[in-house]
Amino acid sequence: MNGCTMNARTTNGRAMKICTTKMQRTLLLTMLAAATMFVTVPQAAAQAATWQQVPIPPLPAFQPQQPKRIELSNGMVIFLQEDHELPLIDGSARIRGGSVNEPASKTGLMDIYGEVWRTGGTKTQTGDQLDDFLEVRAAKVETGSGPDSTTISFSCLKADLDDVFKAFVDVLQNPEFRADKIDLAQKEEGDAISRRNDDVGEIAHRESVKLAYGPDNPYARVPEYSTVAAITRQDLIDWHSHYVHPNNIILGISGDFDSTAMEARLRAAFDSWPKGPAVPKNGIQYSPAKPAYYLIPKDDVNQSTIHMVGLGTTRDNPDYYAISVFNEAFGGGFSSRLFNDIRTKRGLAYSVGGGIGTNFGHPGILQVGMGTKSQTTIEAIQAVREDIDNLAKKPITDEEIQHAKDAILNAFIFRLDSPDKILGERITYEYYAYPPDWLDKYQAEIKKVTKEDVNRVATKYLHKDQLAVLVVGNTKDFDKPLSSLGAVKEIDIAIPPPPAEKADTAKPTASNAEGKALAAKVAAAMGGLPKLHSIKTMHISIAESDGGAPPSPVDVTVAFPDRMHIDIQTQQGALTIVAAPDAAFMTMAGMGTRSMPPAQKDEMLAQLHHDLVYVAQHVDDPAFTFTAAGTEKIGDVDAAILDIDGAIPWVRWYIDPKTGYILREKYKAMGQSGPFDGESNLADWRTVDGLTMPYKHQNKQDGQETSNAEFKKIELNPTVDPKLFVKPAEAPADKQ
Repeated sequence: MNGCTMNARTTNGRAMKICTTKMQRTLLLTMLAAATMFVTVPQAAAQAATWQQVPIPPLPAFQPQQPKRIELSNGMVIFLQEDHELPLIDGSARIRGGSVNEPASKTGLMDIYGEVWRTGGTKTQTGDQLDDFLEVRAAKVETGSGPDSTTISFSCLKADLDDVFKAFVDVLQNPEFRADKIDLAQKEEGDAISRRNDDVGEIAHRESVKLAYGPDNPYARVPEYSTVAAITRQDLIDWHSHYVHPNNIILGISGDFDSTAMEARLRAAFDSWPKGPAVPKNGIQYSPAKPAYYLIPKDDVNQSTIHMVGLGTTRDNPDYYAISVFNEAFGGGFSSRLFNDIRTKRGLAYSVGGGIGTNFGHPGILQVGMGTKSQTTIEAIQAVREDIDNLAKKPITDEEIQHAKDAILNAFIFRLDSPDKILGERITYEYYAYPPDWLDKYQAEIKKVTKEDVNRVATKYLHKDQLAVLVVGNTKDFDKPLSSLGAVKEIDIAIPPPPAEKADTAKPTASNAEGKALAAKVAAAMGGLPKLHSIKTMHISIAESDGGAPPSPVDVTVAFPDRMHIDIQTQQGALTIVAAPDAAFMTMAGMGTRSMPPAQKDEMLAQLHHDLVYVAQHVDDPAFTFTAAGTEKIGDVDAAILDIDGAIPWVRWYIDPKTGYILREKYKAMGQSGPFDGESNLADWRTVDGLTMPYKHQNKQDGQETSNAEFKKIELNPTVDPKLFVKPAEAPADKQ
């Protein structure tokens, strides 16, 4: 809720100048404050023998301007915070009910709702029309969702308040949830699901939350293809009608306005809005994982990410202030014990830290996290365990506590250094039913914390033998097996396939006679089984065009059953893609080599197993199933449908019953934007060296044409250098 955030979207010169002026003023005030500090004790500092003897004046009393609280007769709570520094007005409504309230079978509902609430527009204008309306005013109206609440906010210049506030109220009360935007949001969610195992940090965070709270806990659930696909427009409508009522809303407004006039505006807009049902309290259960070592093998990394986790506590716990000081002293910064020992003394990690987590509305996560090179994984875990043990042998000292208090108190001002931050704090306390002066007591309570308090909470909450230890890393490079420390449980992070894929790829227990006959006919049309079985390698030169651009040369080398090397000439330079069971990577000219995520590697190998030659080689393999599934008209041909499954991902062939040629194939695949239905129309069958193959391929994804490929040359059983499938020893991009 500040001018700079708003104006980042616009090229309006006046608004950008305002933002710059605000930053300049803040910088000037900071410099003046720093100068004042240095001139208070110049002589005493000059006479001091050591830095410890330099007198440090006490921090001045800090009494920030508090917002005005108003409660309407319908239960809506409003906070007004005047700030006349800039001609801007920001508002944000926090609404009770978030992802912890969504059904487990529709996990992801609030992600979709939080996006489509805004992009779907209102009953009077689409989201795109609303974009245009706001853009010309350098304004915004945005919606979002979180674990326990949803939000809708606006930001505008003071002169545009009338227009923008009307749009804000319209979106708040009259969303339309248009179907095309729901479909787009679901596809975006599917894209996020498909990529969720690409980043090690994301994997470690997600799985450590499951360990701390329990896999079925609402705070730990993650969307899956099936749960996102289950979400309907009616679900969004029902959610809005159930939760969005004035008695569930806390609205905060800050900026350049008169409070009396603003109150009158808000009462006129919301006083007549009737109450709705109150949101029931959540009876959430927490089931932390049993103490053990939990492993996620990841062979494409050279560093282990380690999280030691347990259940934390809430901020209304009387121990909160002692916990805050302990966390800062033990694992909170550059002067903490963990940092000084694990990084500075032992050199085992670039960053390390953690403590006893606290949240306002639900328990935080007790966690110690770090990253270390694969070869020091076990050593680093043992080092952290030693530091936890040493809390009993060498309690936190007075000096460490004073450093921690200084760090906390000196940073405290930055929590409240602008009116909108103060407003945000007050809304938080109101939302979670904390006393309105909760933060006012913070400094005094931190100062009162004693050494005995700090070491008591360390003993009470932090025990190494009660922690679940999660390790994400390349096990073959560990200094010792993880099992040398104790029992190890491997976590499966495989992404369940979309429900449509499950339905379409249900595996028959056996082929039917008609299906086997069709498969044999295709094999005969391609040259016969003896010829097919003789093919061990292939090299294919292809001209591929995409979107009307000139064809690009593509060279594909295949070593059956599971190695593929692709060279592509792009406008940016030569691109090489390699997939093999023991290595999968991409190399770009001038950019080095990057390992392929396991999911992408598996997808490439799956597509290799859809290759016509590979499938035809296995028409007599009992591990494959060939099931005739009726006919379908393709052009003038009543094509016979053959579903192929079993040892490979599902693929469907449409076969000319007279020639045995495949006219079309369909399959399921995973692309950059999530799963899609793939289709290739095959034509121009030619015979080369006894093998008959289609030379023209027209490719589609979800019914939309994506590319056309024409085979220029096919070589059977060329000599293939095994090094084609080996990742280069030097991979600069991997070393970043």
